[in-house]
Amino acid sequence: MRFSLTCILFFGLGLSTVFSQSVEITGKVVDAKTQSPIEFATIKLLDKASGEMLAGTTTLPDGTLLLATESRSFSLEVSFMGFITQEFSEFEIVKNQVDLGTIALAEDSKLMDEVVVRGEKSTTEFQLDKRVFNVGQDLSSTGASALDVLNNIPSVNVNIEGQILLRGTGGVQVLINGKPSVLTSDGGNALGTVTADMIERVEVITNPSAKYNAEGTSGIINIVLKKDEKRGVNGSVTLNTGVPNNHSLGFSLNKRTDKFNLFSQLGVGYRTMPEDFETRNSNLIDGTEVTSLGEAEKNEKFFNLILGTDYYINERNVITLSGNYAFEGETEYSDGAFSSFDASQVMVSGWNRTESTEATNPKWQYELQYKSDFSDKDDHFLLISALGSSFAKDQRSEFDNSPTFGEGAQTERQLADNDFSQAEYTFQADYTQPFGEKFTLETGGQYFLSTVKNNYSISDFEEGEWVVIPNLTNDFHYSQNVLGLYGTGAYEGDKFGLKLGLRMENTDLQTELEQTGEENKQNFTNAFPTVHGSYKVAKNFSLQGGYSRRISRPRFFDLNPFYNIRNPYNVSTGNPDLLPEYTDSYEVTAIFDHALFSLSGSVYHRYITQTIEDVTTVESGVNITKPMNIGTNNVTGLEVNGKLTPSDWWSVNADFNYNYFDRSGTWESTPFGFTSSQWSSRLTNKFELPADFALEVVTDYRSSYQTFQRSNKGFVMADLGVRKKIVNGKAIINLSVRDVFASRVTESESYSPEFSQYSFRQRGRFVTLGISYGFGKGEAMEFSGAKRF
Repeated sequence: MRFSLTCILFFGLGLSTVFSQSVEITGKVVDAKTQSPIEFATIKLLDKASGEMLAGTTTLPDGTLLLATESRSFSLEVSFMGFITQEFSEFEIVKNQVDLGTIALAEDSKLMDEVVVRGEKSTTEFQLDKRVFNVGQDLSSTGASALDVLNNIPSVNVNIEGQILLRGTGGVQVLINGKPSVLTSDGGNALGTVTADMIERVEVITNPSAKYNAEGTSGIINIVLKKDEKRGVNGSVTLNTGVPNNHSLGFSLNKRTDKFNLFSQLGVGYRTMPEDFETRNSNLIDGTEVTSLGEAEKNEKFFNLILGTDYYINERNVITLSGNYAFEGETEYSDGAFSSFDASQVMVSGWNRTESTEATNPKWQYELQYKSDFSDKDDHFLLISALGSSFAKDQRSEFDNSPTFGEGAQTERQLADNDFSQAEYTFQADYTQPFGEKFTLETGGQYFLSTVKNNYSISDFEEGEWVVIPNLTNDFHYSQNVLGLYGTGAYEGDKFGLKLGLRMENTDLQTELEQTGEENKQNFTNAFPTVHGSYKVAKNFSLQGGYSRRISRPRFFDLNPFYNIRNPYNVSTGNPDLLPEYTDSYEVTAIFDHALFSLSGSVYHRYITQTIEDVTTVESGVNITKPMNIGTNNVTGLEVNGKLTPSDWWSVNADFNYNYFDRSGTWESTPFGFTSSQWSSRLTNKFELPADFALEVVTDYRSSYQTFQRSNKGFVMADLGVRKKIVNGKAIINLSVRDVFASRVTESESYSPEFSQYSFRQRGRFVTLGISYGFGKGEAMEFSGAKRF
């Protein structure tokens, strides 16, 4: 990977010199009627004599375009769905530059029913306090869920358990359309039902401004769902199948009139997620050992429906009402062979432990939103919203041990019964007021309420009936209310930008164990300042910097004190006494853009106090893991992202991230301290081939790294995808192979003076074949319910 990044820098500098005499073409495309920018307008650069295409691009969200060519004899074609195409053949080249100015496209009723593919390639753009990843129709979205999309975004990693990491660190707050969502809660797999075709863009905010909730120590990831507003009727239908089972059908339909915009998305499917696992528990005091080796399989049937409407009271005021219903039916099976060894490593007993789990997970979400745009300025508006959601989980897991060897082999049956319900409500108001062209003030508030009830029991099968184990059974209640108020002020000049903000949040957190009467109450108020700045050194070179203070509050599953008994020798539990984690985050970013390549690099530092980390202790030969507040963590990192386009048919993307950790604190009255590092890299090659074929090859490397008690091994993996447009681009056929060599493995070893624990997990290879078709004024989109984690 280091070699790849070096190549990018070398070729980038070389190409900058070689093409220093090339002609740079700029301009902006707008709607002739509304004067609003047109995003994803198609720009073709053609040879004047032969008519062959020399280069091509699409416009950015602000309608701007940038192209470069060595030719001095060319013409330009600007087109967009439903508009009259404009052609330019006469240019004035001044200092190797052509400025087209503002290009106004007029609507063409004759083309209103034509379908074209827009936003084919995913793009990344930088804003003052965030990076925006616009999700295109490239192969990284083939047969993908939201988690797959996130795993293809620079700075973001998703591990095999579905945990989302930002720059290698957890504690990420995931939002849907800028708000907390039941789809991103810890209690289920709902992000697996949010598919790539539903996503318009993903905003990665490593240092959020005060406008955002302060939750999430490493930052915020905001997933913005599509809501098509093209006039008339448009939509798409998609079908996927895969091995192992990954079968889904998706349908979207939108209708836009003068007063209403009706939008809907529907997805149904069935998927299977197999897994191989191995564990080894070693008692370092007496030399005994217990191992397990087996297979597991999780099957999910899912359904996801989104319905909504915008009502345009007038051109300045709009009311939006939307709802989302998602449902998952889960069955899970596992079969593990357990073996027990004495101090001489002689096997003394063996048994099989099987698991059979059934669960249903219904989820509701509904939102009412009002937006008023004031007439004096385009960016002067008031936004008020109320959002409610609920999530329930009814799960029953039966475990059965059967002896295979030795007199000490275990014979028992156990039942874990979990009845979970959660309700969340968010009330929010945001007001933005620009002053002139360069100053903007923002203010607002948010009130977030969350309540959870979890009835959990574990039973033994005795004399033909289930008998509840009292000390492993209880009803757990959790509530958290957060009130936040914020204000920001921003100046954005031609070269210099500065944004200052302050957010105040009050948190009221309460937990209760109903049977024992144990309570934990926390009430605290925090200030969260933010600073962001930018400076445009040259036309294609900019600097950005930022600071923010963040908080990571204990979540329900961090606090719930009940055991997960899937492996009776490795159990996990929550910690009702867990305290919030705080982070001071600093970063500086440099961005260089060229017509043929771009390069950005960030240096960042995070100082984390009351660090939350999983800690394992041993009780009666059983490893018990739970989250604890363990000291401080200083994280210093370097991140580099580069893109090179050697030709109009080949592009290369490279991402590199390095973290250095300095951990210190006290555990069980003994001071500790250690340092560790972690790095990851991703190299993506995309090829546009003849006959409307496209190929994508992705290689990904994650290094080993160390935590308080655990050493985690690294891995290298590869993804492959092929795409073919058919029916004049109205339909797309996709074939993707994820983890081509089945090399993505989660392997770790925990250790202490008393024990060591080895863990191995592997998912394997996934192959998906899909077809999508767009109709009306829609476009073909890849769809799948494929949850791969």
